Amino acid sequence: MKAIVYTQSGGSDVLELRERPVPEPGPGEVRVAVRLSGVNPTDWKSRSAGRAEPEQVPNQDGSGVVDAVGAGVDPARVGQRVWLWEAAYQRADGTAQEYLTLPEQQAVPLPEHASFELGAGLGIPAMTAHRALTLGADGPQRLAPGALAGRTVLVAGGAGAVGNAAIQLARWAGATVLTTVSSPEKAELAEAAGAHHVIDYRAQDAVAAVRAAAPAGVDLVVEVATAGNAALDVAVLADGGTVAFYADTNGSEVTLPVRELMTRNLRWQGVLIYTVPVEAKLHAVAAIQDAVAQGALRGGAEAGLPWHHYPLARTAEAHDAVQGSVVGKVLIDVG
Repeated sequence: MKAIVYTQSGGSDVLELRERPVPEPGPGEVRVAVRLSGVNPTDWKSRSAGRAEPEQVPNQDGSGVVDAVGAGVDPARVGQRVWLWEAAYQRADGTAQEYLTLPEQQAVPLPEHASFELGAGLGIPAMTAHRALTLGADGPQRLAPGALAGRTVLVAGGAGAVGNAAIQLARWAGATVLTTVSSPEKAELAEAAGAHHVIDYRAQDAVAAVRAAAPAGVDLVVEVATAGNAALDVAVLADGGTVAFYADTNGSEVTLPVRELMTRNLRWQGVLIYTVPVEAKLHAVAAIQDAVAQGALRGGAEAGLPWHHYPLARTAEAHDAVQGSVVGKVLIDVG
């Protein structure tokens, strides 16, 4: 089978197309014939600085069809369409290969109405969004219709993959959703995702616009630019509000007014999906599965997240596109 591998960390030029034997699933595992591999920022970051011994296949997310099962796995799973999550976390085998074995719980059934493109774009972005959306004061462990009813959520960067998933999941859960973007084109994408209020922070006074849309303040901020947006977040949060941050875009150090945070009981909570408790990951997977089944979590340009396809042999270009902050979801055609 064909696979993309790297044996040393570095730029995208360390990625090579190789032939490898088709793996056999072990106990509790399924083998998936991979259709699409999704690329996330953590994929190129891991490749740039992570270990690659003896041979690493990149990419955490993907979609495909179960074609074999190991001992202890229901044989009825063969032929099942699935989406994949955390394939390469603490493992040497990511989704940039034609066949992949992994624990069966990491291959989640994908409804017939959901495309493989949607499935390959779920994983890390949607799970990160779910975790962030459940971190508010008295927040639910698992999202469902009505779980965020009466709450106001601000999603920073609504045209990104996590931002897109956060908008859709928050709306599904009943929240009023605001989002900030940096251009009219991104505003159109955020509107397609379903945000109630879209604010172009380069064309408007973002604080005034958020306060106009949410006079009582926002309960939760899903934050992609923690340092750059710290002052805005303090200004628009309701007392007792939470900032759930998942990236260090625009800087890795944050200055906060400690006394004001104390007085108003404001909270900043970091999110890295790989290291959150397993229970939280499984809550996210179950909620995402429900949202997809109900048609509440969609993909593609009509849902605010354009798809960009690359052939397997051009995985390096796909990684470079994500590193260059392309707008949309980068997918690699594997099978």
